[in-house]
Amino acid sequence: MIKLLVLDVDGTLTDGGVYIDGSGSEFKRFDIQDGMGIVLLQKSSVHVAIVSGRYSKATQLRAKELGISLLYNGVLHKLRVLQELAEELDVSREEIAFAGDDINDIDCMEWAGLGFAVANARPAVKKIADHVTSSQGGHGAVREICEKIIYINSLSFQENINENV
Repeated sequence: MIKLLVLDVDGTLTDGGVYIDGSGSEFKRFDIQDGMGIVLLQKSSVHVAIVSGRYSKATQLRAKELGISLLYNGVLHKLRVLQELAEELDVSREEIAFAGDDINDIDCMEWAGLGFAVANARPAVKKIADHVTSSQGGHGAVREICEKIIYINSLSFQENINENV
């Protein structure tokens, strides 16, 4: 059973584009259906965290909109944060899913019990992933991941019921 989903941002929750205007303001595109997937996953009692290697005010605002309090924005060592988060929430590696797209996500994907790569992920990331989405980052990949976790957890729940009957 998955109890924690940890998401990379740029290229996973977004299409990877960062738009900066002449005054230095940053813009990112987030998919509304991904947001609904996150909300549904949280309602199913799965924690959601964001661990991004790049600090972004837009990421902070999107996390707040979605009720994600586990935000690590501008992190140099993602794996260290992931391991500390697992300890803090008292969840095992097997109960964690990590979703990413680039080489700085590989350690986390390998350490977590379930690694997801989005369709636009780098080949090395896809190679080590347990599952590759059919949708690209920022275009429904996170919704796909959330629905997959809800499905996996429902199977685990059903197995528990069958064992205890």
